[in-house]
Amino acid sequence: MSTNTHNTIVITGANRGIGYSMAKICQQRGDIVYALCRQSSKDLDALGVNVVEKIDIATQAGIEKAVSSLSGISIDLLINNAGILRDEQLSDLNKDTIIEQFNVNALAPLCLSQALLANLSSGSKIGLITSRMGSVTDNTSGGRYGYRMSKAALNIASVSLARDLSNENIAVGIYHPGYVQTEMVNCDGVLRNGDISANVAAERLLALMDNLTMADSGVFKHSNGETLPW
Repeated sequence: MSTNTHNTIVITGANRGIGYSMAKICQQRGDIVYALCRQSSKDLDALGVNVVEKIDIATQAGIEKAVSSLSGISIDLLINNAGILRDEQLSDLNKDTIIEQFNVNALAPLCLSQALLANLSSGSKIGLITSRMGSVTDNTSGGRYGYRMSKAALNIASVSLARDLSNENIAVGIYHPGYVQTEMVNCDGVLRNGDISANVAAERLLALMDNLTMADSGVFKHSNGETLPW
């Protein structure tokens, strides 16, 4: 895929943060964008992309609506970006929020990708936005049980997806965006936490997806291009 070629790109969680920034960049470079989200935003509505609302990919109804809305559309790049972050510590475990993160962060991207396989063909790509917090090797601080566990599950699911789709010539990219200034890591809406902006993260991620080949399908990468440990 080249930025000089117009592509059809589907992005989940596109109403804000990295998802919105990726949708904006893709729209500006001439791609056909389908922005999936539970609820749109004023900024997303103003982009002029194809907004598909009421898509909760953690539910079967949400998956079915996404499939219906994209019926007959050939997808060049499916970006599984939607995710949630909760905070459990050893002294305050919450099974409900852990399960919630598994459903949204790990199962939903896998189920959506499987449900949209009919829209993909040889040369199509799947991008999965994960986190280095799902790395066992990189875990030096503990905590964040649900988020870490769900992203580790997403990582292994992504590798299996890469292996299973190799004969179809569909490449799978697995990406840590970096520590990004988004509402996810700044719950009060003030973007004080994060090393890079959502726009910078989006630019880096799209560059990696543009250059993704079967040779690096299933590789876990930082948005800066570094290969990360499992």
